[in-house]
Formats: sequence, structure tokens, C-alpha cells
Amino acid sequence: MNPAAPTVVRIDGLAADLCLPAGPGPHPAVVLRTPYDRRAHRAELAAWAARGFAALAQDVRGRYGSGGDWRPYGDHEPRDGAATLRWVRDQPWSDGRVVTAGASYAAYCALVTPGADAVLAAVPALGLAETAREPTGPERLHARAGWWAAHGHGRVSTAAAPPDPRRLPVRDLLDTPGWAALWDAARRPPLTGDVPLLAVGGTRDPFAQDTIRLWRDWRGPARLILGPWGHGLTAGPAPEARPAHRLNLGTLYARWARAALDGALHGSRAVVGHGDSDHWYALPRTAEPVTYRFGEPAGLRLVHGAEFTADPARPVRSDDLAVPLPAAAPADRCLLAGPPLPRPLDLLGPAEARLDATADTPSADWAVRLVALTPDGRARPLATGVVRRARPGPFTVPLGHLARRLDAGTRLRVEVAGHHFPAHARNPHTGEDPVTATRLAASRRTVRLPGSVLRLPAVPRARLRRADPLQEIPT
Repeated sequence: MNPAAPTVVRIDGLAADLCLPAGPGPHPAVVLRTPYDRRAHRAELAAWAARGFAALAQDVRGRYGSGGDWRPYGDHEPRDGAATLRWVRDQPWSDGRVVTAGASYAAYCALVTPGADAVLAAVPALGLAETAREPTGPERLHARAGWWAAHGHGRVSTAAAPPDPRRLPVRDLLDTPGWAALWDAARRPPLTGDVPLLAVGGTRDPFAQDTIRLWRDWRGPARLILGPWGHGLTAGPAPEARPAHRLNLGTLYARWARAALDGALHGSRAVVGHGDSDHWYALPRTAEPVTYRFGEPAGLRLVHGAEFTADPARPVRSDDLAVPLPAAAPADRCLLAGPPLPRPLDLLGPAEARLDATADTPSADWAVRLVALTPDGRARPLATGVVRRARPGPFTVPLGHLARRLDAGTRLRVEVAGHHFPAHARNPHTGEDPVTATRLAASRRTVRLPGSVLRLPAVPRARLRRADPLQEIPT
């Protein structure tokens, strides 16, 4: 068979494209199940086949060429995946070994399909509830509304624009039943398994922390590669990506799959692309946190807003790095800035802010945004974290995983706000569920500077171990 011309097969009413290697079998297989049109993966199937794998891409139930009803994250996905693996193993060209693979929703399908010999999960969307909310509580709004508008209903995806995120209630933004069910879904236990795993993510991907947690929770031999990319991986590089971060992921995936199926992988390993540098590093087990204290000239000097008003009618925007002038009244955020760095700073690991702060409303979201102000005057986002609080007292805001080099002369800017909109839904400050609320109220906030700090994962250059992903991941 010519690997560039796949054969269309049907498995329990589900359409699939199949590419076989040119040489004699039997072959190991790669199975990809997707709601985004299997035909978009024909070049990928041909590449797997050229490397000696039988490759199959399948439309999930209710999408494109497959029959049935489309129910995102429904309980049919494990059953359909298992039936597909049984079909593959029954074919004369199969040697019985199967890798399930995919990105985003397709990664979810790969992870929940029982019986795979190895799993490749890129930018994984780990479940209905997991995509809807941050682990810290706040609702992911803009990306979710965009996904459900384009893919959440109907047999084919559309180019529909996301609805106006200012409309209330959030539950009524879309009229598809799946949108309402999204907010009622319960989080599932962590997805884990005993077979080899390759988790692939980007530091600018909304699911980056989910990717890291998947890797850390996995029981079997696990590999993680985290690059300076967005949800599109190498097709969506971040501004801090360099030429060294343009990996041939197809070659890497095939080498890992061979090693995984041959039983050559053991233990856990991670390689991270270091933004604004030309290197990849092995993820260190520990970092040496650098602490920047709020309100101190050598740490983070207060610009304005130790007391501010978080008004959901005028929320701090997630898509705008501009900040109001210090004279603006009333302040809508606590704004702090650090002095120029005296030397380059290498960051590799989890960052966090520890806040001693209060709100005068029964429920409050706290958004912390960290921005690098470069010596040439640009503002570049570093990290953002959002948590929901219903009681007073000090608390921690996780800021995710940083992998960046900051040049000497860079200044840090920290914003503490009550909203991060439209990336996240607005907390109405009334005690009502932000998904069903129709009434908004302003919230008075106070940040106690002496008890608040920023902790960054600094790693001395001498302790950074360079790594080649094409060599490190498949071993």
C-alpha cells in the first residue's frame, strides 16, 4: 500500500483512515482518535507508516465520517477506543503492540482507552470538568467558549466566533446542552497507568500544568517534554522560542514509541525548553527560590493600589498588558515593580505568590500576573495564577511552571487583581455561582505588603544540565 493514500475502514460504525508501511509485516500500530476530522492527519499517518508503524486515525462517535451522537468526553470514548484496539490487534498486519496517541481532545481519547501498550499525550485536555475550571476554582471562560462554539455540537466543526463573554449568565452564553453540562461536571481522579507515557506540552499552553501533573502522577515509565510553545506546540511557538526549540516532533515521537514498545524505558525523565535562551535542560529536582518581598525597594516596590477596588463591571483584562497610570482613581489592582536585575536570572520550575490580603465580599478571586519589563522597553508576560477564596488569611497563588532566562537589566512587574477576564469568568462578589449569577458587585481589596512575597525558581547556571530531547526522551 502507498502510505500517502490511506484506506478508509469502518470499525463499529466509526470511520477511520489506515496507512500501512511499505515493507512486510507484522507491524506495531499507532491509533489516533479525534473529533477534529481524521482526514487532517493523513500526512501524519504517512509519516508514521514511513517509520514502520501501521497508523490509524479515527473520527470519534458523532463526528465527521462516524455515526452516532457527539457527546464530548462521554463514557463511549473508552468503549470505542477499546473496540478499535481489538480490531487493530485482529488484523494480519498487526504484531499486537499498539500506541494510542493524540493532542488536546485526542490526547484524552488516548489516555482513557484501555489496553494500550504505550500512550502519547500532547497538550492533553484531561476531562470535561478539568477543562472547565482551574484546580484553584475559577472558570476558564474565553478558551472554553471558543472551543464549544466551534466544536461542541454538530457533526463538523465551524468557524463560529466565541460569544460575547460579558453576557450573563455564563451558563446561557451558548445554547448547546453540552455547554451547561460542562459546568456541572465533577472532576475525575488523576489519569494514570503502568505503561510508558510521553507527555508533551508548551509553557504557553492553557493546559501546561495539567500536562505536568499527568507526568508526575503517572505510575509507569514517564517522559515529559515542555517547550516554549502554545497549544499548537511547534506550530505555535511563543515569542521567547529560539531556533533550537524547533524540534522535529515526528522523529522524536517515533523514537520514543520504538523504545517504549521494546521495553527500553524506565523511571521518570523531563526535558524543558528554556525560553529566551538557546538550550534545553533536564528538569531539576529542586530549585533555589528567590524571594521578592512586597513593599521593599530591593524587592517589589509598591507603585500604587495596596487598597483597590475589584469591579466586575470593569475587570482587569487578561488580553491587555497595559496598566493604568498611578494617578488613576480608584485603583483597580495592586501594582508593584522591582529594580533592574543586576545579572541574568535563569528560572526553571514552579513559581508562586504568597499573599496576605483581604476582601469585603463573601467570595473573591485573586489574580496575580507577573510581567518582565525588558531593557528595551517591552512588556512580556511570564506567568499568571488565579485562585478563589471564601475566607480571610494568607494564601498561595500558584503561578505555574517557568522556563525562562531573564537578561540583566530586566525589571519584574507584579499585578494583584480581582479578575483575569475574559480568560476567566468574572467573580460576581455576591456569593453566587459565577456561572449562574446575573448580578455584579464591586469588592474592596487590601494587600498587606509586609506579609506578601513572590517566589521564583532560580537555578544557578552551574546546576543546569543541558539535554538533547531527541536523545534524552527515547532513553
